Order: sequence, then C-alpha cells, then structure tokens
Amino acid sequence: MSLLDLKDLKIHFDTRRGTVEAVRGIDLSVERGEILGVVGESGAGKSTIGNAVIGLLEPPGRIAGGEVWFDGQRIDQLSEPEMRRIRGRRIGMIFQDPMTSLNPLLTIGDQIAETICRHSDMSHTQAMTRAVELLREVGIPDPEGRLNAYPHQFSGGMRQRVVITLALCADPDLLICDEPTTALDVSVQAQILSLLRRLCRDRNLGAIFITHDMGVISEVTDRVAVMYRGRVVETGRTGDVLGHPGHAYSKSLLGAVPRADVRLDRFPQLDYHEAGADRADRTVIDLGTHWLGRRSGAGDTTGQALVQVDHLTMRFAQNRSIIPAWRRSFTAVRDVSFDIRRGETFGLVGESGSGKSTVARMIAGLYDPSYGRIRYDGTEIAGPEARPISPAMRQQIQMIFQDPFSSLNRRKRVSDIVSEPIRHHRLASGQAEADGIVADLLDHVGLGAEAANRYPHEFSGGQRQRISIARALATRPRFLICDEPTSALDVSIQAQILNLLKNLQDELGLTLLFISHDLPVIRQMCDRIGVMKAGELVELAPAEQLFEAPQHPYTAELLALMPRVLGQEDRTRAGKR
Repeated sequence: MSLLDLKDLKIHFDTRRGTVEAVRGIDLSVERGEILGVVGESGAGKSTIGNAVIGLLEPPGRIAGGEVWFDGQRIDQLSEPEMRRIRGRRIGMIFQDPMTSLNPLLTIGDQIAETICRHSDMSHTQAMTRAVELLREVGIPDPEGRLNAYPHQFSGGMRQRVVITLALCADPDLLICDEPTTALDVSVQAQILSLLRRLCRDRNLGAIFITHDMGVISEVTDRVAVMYRGRVVETGRTGDVLGHPGHAYSKSLLGAVPRADVRLDRFPQLDYHEAGADRADRTVIDLGTHWLGRRSGAGDTTGQALVQVDHLTMRFAQNRSIIPAWRRSFTAVRDVSFDIRRGETFGLVGESGSGKSTVARMIAGLYDPSYGRIRYDGTEIAGPEARPISPAMRQQIQMIFQDPFSSLNRRKRVSDIVSEPIRHHRLASGQAEADGIVADLLDHVGLGAEAANRYPHEFSGGQRQRISIARALATRPRFLICDEPTSALDVSIQAQILNLLKNLQDELGLTLLFISHDLPVIRQMCDRIGVMKAGELVELAPAEQLFEAPQHPYTAELLALMPRVLGQEDRTRAGKR
C-alpha cells in the first residue's frame, strides 16, 4: 500500500443554496519519497483535498464518500483527538496564506519553538536552537536576529519561509504543500524546491504539491494530477503530462502558461469548456460598453514622466531608545531613483526583502520616506516640500496588495468591500448605480455579479485576489500600483486579469507599477524593468533588453533560476507549423 491513498473521495459543502460538490470521486496515491503535483484552476478542489487529508475541512465541508488511507491506516474516520496525534507530527502542511497561518501576537521564534516542543522532548532552549537551524535552512537571513521579530515585520516571501519551517519542525512522513512558493521570488523558490526535493530523497518523505505554477510543477514533481471542477481529468509522470498532455483541458491549461522566451501582445487564455460549466471566469468583456471603459479625461499616453522617484531611502527602527547609541535601524531602501512614464508598465523585480514593496508603499503614501522625494504629475507628494495628497489625487492612485485575505475586511460582504471607494469618492449617484458598478467590476475580474452577497472567507485564495483587484479598479485610477497582483491566481485567471489591465491601458492610458517575482509575467507585462537587490536598484533597462542581454550579474542569476515548463517551446513551434 502507498504512503497515502485516496479512494473515490467525495467532498461536499452543504449551503442554503444547495449542496456544492467540491470533489467528485477522485483516486490518488502518493509513495514514500515521491512528490505528487496537483494542478488546476482556482476552485477546482485542490486545496480542499489537502484540508480533507489532514482533517481540517471547515464546516459545512464534509467527506461525503470514499476513504483516506495513510501508511496503512484509514484516517478519515478518526476522532479529533486521534487526528491530532497525526496532524503536525506525521502529516505536515504548508498553508496558502502565510499571514493568517501565523500568530501576530507571538514572535517567530516562540511559534517555531512551541511547535517543536509539542512534537518532541526538547526543552525550550533546545527548540530555539533548532529553530535557528531550520530558519537558516529555508533561507532566512540572520536567523538568530530574526527569532524575536513578529510576522508583520517580515516580507510576504519571508513569512512563507517561516510557514515552511513550521511544517518541517516535527520531521513529518507526509508534507502537504498548498501553494508553498506563491509569495517567493525565483532565487528563494529555487532554494525551497531544492530543499523539498532533498527532504523527500533523504528522509523518504512523501509530498503533495498543490500549485497553479506549471514551471514549479515541471521543476519539482515526479507525477502530476490535473483537476477540473472537482475531478482528476489526467494523471501521469510529470514529463509525459506536461510534454504530451492527453486531455483537452490539460492542453488548454498548459497553453495559457506565460512564455519566458518571447513577448506576446496578449496572454493566451484558457479555451477549454465543458458542457454545463460556468463560463464567467473566461469571459472577455468589451471595455467600451462598460463602466470601466468610460473615459474620464485623465488618460494621457504622451510618454512623459507621471511618477518621479529621486534618491529614495527608507530606514525602519529596530530598537528605539532615548539613548542615541542604543538605537538600531534597518535600511530597507537605499538611494533609489527612477521615473514611470505615462501609459507604461514599469516593473520591479528582486528577491523577497529587496525593498520592492517598501518602494511601492512609499509611492502610495503608506510610508514616509526617510530621505528623498516622490513627485506625482509634477506635484511633490513625499519629501521636504511635499503637499498633502488631495482626495482627487488619492482617487487617481490605487494599490493592489500582495496578501488578498488580510487586505479585505472579513466582516463585510464583497459588495460593501468593492463599493466602499465608490461611496467614499462619491462616484455613484445612488445605491442602485453603485450596485451596478460593483456587478460590472466583479464580471470584469471573472467572479460574476452573484459573488457580491458573499464574504471573503467563502472564496479561494485566487478568488480573494480578484476581489482586491476589483476594489482597486473601483475608482477608475490613473496610476495603479500592483504588488504581486497575480501571485495567488491560476494561469487562466491570471491571463484574464493581466489582459484586462492591458486593455485598460489601451482604453484609459492607465499607468502601472508592477511588482512580481514571476519573471515570465514581468516580461509579458512590462515596458521597462528595474532590478532591486538588498534595497538598491542594480539595473534598469527596457524589458526585452534586460531579458536578452542582462548587464548585472544578479539579473543574469535571476533569469537563470527561472522555472521553465517542459516542452513549452516545442508545443508552440508545433502549433505554428
């Protein structure tokens, strides 16, 4: 028998609107030392399977049929106390959302040490020593110094590394990885993937790797299962499925993966459609007939600078004291200068913690820079001569945050979340018009108008990110800051959202600051790219020039580490013949 066997597994969610069949009778197995990849669109049931295996299905979710066997023992019928002896100790899980997986009131060291002590005989002191070793193993710089930091003091990628550390604390036999590299840049991603491969080989550890990133699947997995609407439509060796997919959906899904070797005008979109399936996620809407497409007169694509950043520096206090000699600070951004031209997409790339998001937050007015100036449309909005940002200017500058769950108010319905900026800036004459705008926005991002009456926790991670994007577009901004806007999205929805942003640029002259660790997406989206390392801007060049002939060694290293999908170039050439 395999380490893990799922036999005809069915998972249902009973709601007031009826029963939702999230997983429809699947059969999967994982051997010791094997990494099984599970791919599919957002809402296909990938994460639901992982939660069912580890006994963390949230009500009203339930296993409606089938069996879950782990190491020769059936575990789907175990009591909660019995499951607690397996969960964490023998089956570890890396969750999709790092911020909600960590306790904001405890330091990173205390959280790791608590987990180690719970599953071993180590003392707290020994556990803290082991915590330092694990943090170093997953690539946290200065692990001794970061033990006393809190989750909010880490970047998104560094928080994800801490979550991976927690999953490895008890040396489990099976590891369930739910989008474990979503927030990681390519260098850290390569390090984590190498770590997972080594763990599986050296410890004979089995792993389920749930992701929407086909490049990661190609790099790390031994076998892959493709899911669509709660069913497994194809499974096999990774090279066979990615290189020669047999099912029409698999072919379409792989065709939507962004190209790393050539730039296209628009992202290819998923063209597979099963009879009876909801097509809302794949609808391309004509902007000219909808609210977002109405020209506001602000669009201007003359190529002149809209945003100017001069010698920007940001220091964060690490140790505040009335005694100057005892004060300690950390320089997150050091002497960064660039401009963003009207109508262009300017990209920022670099490792997690390199200062990309800090730069974005300073431009958005969320951080006050320690030194330097920021000008927007000729007006200094940060610096020694800065003026307060007017409501009209605030309406023009919007931001899509990296973490979709913590940036949404979980106590409000989606309709209230998306309509809040509309009401604040008085963009609608009444509630009826506001509701119509919300419905239009939700259609644009592929959720459908019926999503308006639901709450954030009722959506998958990718769907929550689409809500965040709809809210950012609600004011019809002129300048949009996108901080990892598609990190939680599968390739089909990613293509739709990014094509939407490109269409908005064409229609409205929208200007974008686009931050991402996904280099193929950066190549497809951006006109110019800045590369950041350790808070400094080390290279700035047009996108094609940077990808074809990088000048800085660090840029060349990032490009070399970029995951590539097996057979992508061959399939494209074949399609052209």
